[in-house]
Amino acid sequence: MVRSELITALADKFPEVNKMDVVESVAIVLDAIADQVSNRGRVEIRGFGAFQLNHRPARKARNPKTGESVVVPAKPGLNFRAGKELKERVDC
Repeated sequence: MVRSELITALADKFPEVNKMDVVESVAIVLDAIADQVSNRGRVEIRGFGAFQLNHRPARKARNPKTGESVVVPAKPGLNFRAGKELKERVDC
C-alpha cells in the first residue's frame, strides 16, 4: 500500500471527514514518525510494530563486477520490528 491508497482507504472508511483533512492527517503522522526516528528516537505503535535507527559499522565489501575490495562507510539504517498482533495476523 502506498500513501495515496492509504488516504483513499481512510477517506472511504470515514466519509464524514473531508479528503483534504485526511491527506493532511496522514502527512502529519508520517512526518512525526520520520522526525522522531531521524532524531535517533524510537517510534512504537502498539500492535503494529516499532521503528528505530540502527548504526551500521564500516565494512569491507567486494565489487561484484571487478572483484575489487572496497570499503563501505558506516551509515545509519532504519529497522522495523513487527509487533505481536501484526505477527499473529500475518502468520496464517
